[in-house]
Amino acid sequence: MSTPTSSWGVLLRMARPRATRANAFAALLAIGLGFAIATQVHQTSQSGLEQLREDELVRILDDVNQEQARLGNDTRALEVSRDRLLSGAGSSSEALKLAQDRLDTLGILTGTVPATGPGIVITITDPGHKVTSALLLDALQELRDAGAEAVQIGAVRVVADTWFADAGGIVQVSGEPLTSPYVIKAIGDVQGMQQSLDTNPTVSIYKQYVDVLGLGYDVKTDAVATFPAYTGTTSLTHASVPR
Repeated sequence: MSTPTSSWGVLLRMARPRATRANAFAALLAIGLGFAIATQVHQTSQSGLEQLREDELVRILDDVNQEQARLGNDTRALEVSRDRLLSGAGSSSEALKLAQDRLDTLGILTGTVPATGPGIVITITDPGHKVTSALLLDALQELRDAGAEAVQIGAVRVVADTWFADAGGIVQVSGEPLTSPYVIKAIGDVQGMQQSLDTNPTVSIYKQYVDVLGLGYDVKTDAVATFPAYTGTTSLTHASVPR
C-alpha cells in the first residue's frame, strides 16, 4: 500500500515536462510571438504619446487594434500547430514540414533569411532635403499596416531592432546613411497593399504630409522582389529563455 508522500511523488514525476521535439517546437513558436508583441510595444513607446496630435493618436490606436487582430490570428494558428504536435496527429514527416514552414515564416519576419515574392516599390524624391527619419518611419508603419511581410529601405533589410535617426542632415537607417531618392520595397499582398495605400484614411495623413513638404511620391508593383538576409547581429541583454 502506497503512502501519501509516495503518491504525491508519482504525480509530480508525471506532471514534469518532458524534453520532446514537440515541446521544444511549441516553445520556439511562443518565443517568436512574444518577440513580435515586444517589438510593437517598443516602437509605440518610442513615439512619445504625450507629444502627438489627436489624429496621430487615433492612427496609433488603429495600428494597435490591427496588430492585435493579426497576433490573435497567429496565436490561434500556433495553438492548432502545437495541439497537432503534442497529440501526435499525422506522420512525423508532416510534423517536420510544419516545423520547417513555421521556422521559415519566423525567419522572414525577423529578417534572418532571404525573402522573395511579389511586392511594391515606393520612391520618394526630396529636392529640398526635407525628408526626416520620422517620415521614413511613418512610411514603414503604413506599409506594415497594409500587410507588408518583409520590407527593405535602401539596402537595409528591416528587422525588429531597425532604428532611424537624423545625423548632420542625413537620414540613417540602422547606421546606414541614405540620400534621395529614397526607395522602399515591400513584399506582401500587392493588391491589398495598393488598396490600403489608396483608401486607408491613416495613409492619407501621410500623403498629405508628403504633399506639404513638396516631395515626389511614386508607387510601382514588382512581380518578384528579392531581399537578402539581415547581416547584422542582434543581442539580448536582459531577456532569456527560462530553463
